[in-house]
Amino acid sequence: MNLFKGISYNLRGLRLAFKTPRLLLLGLIRFAVIVLLTVVSVGTVLYFHQDIMNLVWAKPASVWLQWIWHIVSWMVSLLLIGITTVLAYLVSQILFSVVIMDAMSRFTEQMTAGHEMAPESMPLLKQFFYLVRQELPRTTIPVLVMLILMVLGWLTPLGPILTVVSTGIAVIFLSWDNTDLVPARRMQTFSKRFQFLLRTLPFHLGFGLLFLIPLLNILFLSFAPVGATLYYTEQIDTLGNSE
Repeated sequence: MNLFKGISYNLRGLRLAFKTPRLLLLGLIRFAVIVLLTVVSVGTVLYFHQDIMNLVWAKPASVWLQWIWHIVSWMVSLLLIGITTVLAYLVSQILFSVVIMDAMSRFTEQMTAGHEMAPESMPLLKQFFYLVRQELPRTTIPVLVMLILMVLGWLTPLGPILTVVSTGIAVIFLSWDNTDLVPARRMQTFSKRFQFLLRTLPFHLGFGLLFLIPLLNILFLSFAPVGATLYYTEQIDTLGNSE
């Protein structure tokens, strides 16, 4: 049932955001930042496509080898586009989106709980670096795990199984990136927050399943802090449920 509860809270958060002008604006800003950095990074790869390929393999004189060269060149470009897209997402998360996500989470908590349960305020710059420190493990751990599983998929016959496993891990960590906003803001230790993730894996898997829908996934990701904060304030703060 926690799996369906995760899906439900993601949809509830999206509905609330669309009915609340401030949350809608913050979500659209986050959406624009991710898309802008992705377009810039991909455009840079395509613009320097020829120069990059010449560094890898100079265009051969043979007509037959040129066919292979063109295939290889676009395979290299696709690989670089994939890498730059991931890097663009990481940069947008760590330097920009983490602040927007925190603002969305704070406002949602104030709306639903009537107040914000947080430690005493800190200077703006210190707060920014604190948020970045919290975001680093949430963002880098899933990327490293997925890279390890990808390599194992290449080296072993378990590729199809590891693809499913890595997808599940990715959506779980993407969900935790949002549900962890509240406890991280309250200065809970990383170990305690990670234990919370392990106790609520079915919920996080359900919450993240909507991130797998093509095209709509960026929309759900942009407004996910709202549903995640709703879950934490209603299920953890109010009811004390963590399983």
